[in-house]
Amino acid sequence: METIFWKNDDELFDIVRNELYTAVVGDVMDKLGLLNQFLPPQIQPLQDDMFIIGRAMTVLEADVVSDSSSNNPVLNKPFGLMLEALDDLKKNEVYICTGSSPSYALWGELMATRAQILGAAGAVVDGYSRDTRGILELKFPSFSYGRYAQDQAPRGKVIDFRVPIEIKGVRINSGDIIIGDIDGVCVVPRAVEEEVFRLSIEKARGEKMVQKKILEGMSTKEAFDKYGIM
Repeated sequence: METIFWKNDDELFDIVRNELYTAVVGDVMDKLGLLNQFLPPQIQPLQDDMFIIGRAMTVLEADVVSDSSSNNPVLNKPFGLMLEALDDLKKNEVYICTGSSPSYALWGELMATRAQILGAAGAVVDGYSRDTRGILELKFPSFSYGRYAQDQAPRGKVIDFRVPIEIKGVRINSGDIIIGDIDGVCVVPRAVEEEVFRLSIEKARGEKMVQKKILEGMSTKEAFDKYGIM
C-alpha cells in the first residue's frame, strides 16, 4: 500500500519546507514524463535563502499605453484588476503573474505587505520586482527577474486572475503547487501532486541514506547499483 505522509496542505507544506527542494521534485516529475515544469531560469529569489511552497493564484497582466482610453472598463482602472487580485489571496497561496513585457516591476513592497497579512506564501513574477529593501525586511518570499524600479502603473494592468496562464511554455492553473528555492521555480500540477510529493519524499529520504553510505566509503557506482539513486 502506498504511504501518504500528510493529511492536508499545512502538513504537506511543512514536510516540503523541511525535507524537499526543487531539484528532487523536478527529478520525480521528469520520471513521470512531466518534462517541462520549471519556469525560466531568469526567475530567481530576491535573496538566496528564500523558499516558497504554496498553491498558485494566477494573475494575467497586459502592457498598456498610458494616455489611451479603452472600451474595456478594466483597462480604465489605475491598475486594472491588480488590487482585486491582491485582496483575493488566501492562506498558502502564491501570487504568480505573467503576460507583460519584462520592462517594469510587477511586484513591490506594499503588495508584499498586503500578501503577508493575508497569509500568502509568496510571489513569483515573470518580470521584475522593486522596493527590494522593503521586501527583504518583510522576509516575504519573492521571485522575479531581479531588481528594477520602473513602475507598472502607466505601463501594465492586470486583466484577469484565477485563470490558466503560461510562462515560457509552462502552463499554470490556479491551485497547482508552486515550489521555489535558490535553484529556481517549478510547477506541480494538481492532478499529479499526491504522486509527485510522495515519490519526492521517498527520493529525498533515500538520497540522505545514499549520502551517508558514500561518506562511509561506498563508491558512487556501488551506491547507484544498490539504491538506484544519484
